[in-house]
Amino acid sequence: MTRASLDKQPHEVAAMFDDVAAKYDLTNDVLSLGQARAWRRAVAEAVAAGPGDLVLDLGAGTGTSSLPFAEAGAQVVPCDFSVGMLTEGKRRHPELPLTAGDATRLPFADDTFDAVTISFALRNVHETDAALREMHRVTKPGGKLVICEFSTPTWTPFRTVYTEYLMRALPPVATAVSSNPDAYVYLAESIRAWPDQPALAARMQESGWSKVAWRNLTGGIVALHRGYKSA
Repeated sequence: MTRASLDKQPHEVAAMFDDVAAKYDLTNDVLSLGQARAWRRAVAEAVAAGPGDLVLDLGAGTGTSSLPFAEAGAQVVPCDFSVGMLTEGKRRHPELPLTAGDATRLPFADDTFDAVTISFALRNVHETDAALREMHRVTKPGGKLVICEFSTPTWTPFRTVYTEYLMRALPPVATAVSSNPDAYVYLAESIRAWPDQPALAARMQESGWSKVAWRNLTGGIVALHRGYKSA
């Protein structure tokens, strides 16, 4: 894959997700070897939303990631920039208030949400730092941000195996289970190009978040970053 193909414009990325919406959740389960559900549980535990809380779930896609917050009694607003994903989500979960929105220009007022979360979507935002600042803007003082994203495995030999899986095994598996395997080649390259754990933490701090920390999941394949908006 060339650098030019990785530098897709926002409308191109949205169209790519529109194409894979129907099978997106199934494909993720297959490609993650079943770990995707455990990662979603870890996000729900980190957000720790409950009755009375208002949660913004960015990059919510079909709304699957939003269900644990609704089940916990919180009010959740699933938000995504892919109309195809939202349409599929509305078909599956008509009870959810799925909302179209760009993470760099969120359609919400300042200091609105008790928590903002984004899972496996921040690396697909064209302007990461602008998105981090927007999330900070719409979070209430004292509120939190939880980011779940692919990251850098901590054990060097495992990191090598993981990279080989991404670039060699993932495309043929995606071809078998996805309607648009080229989208998963793009996603694999976006994972390789994504900042490691300390680098993402630094960018969160530069965007105004305090008490930033992270926890590795599955040996660092995924990292759960957390930050707070100062009261």
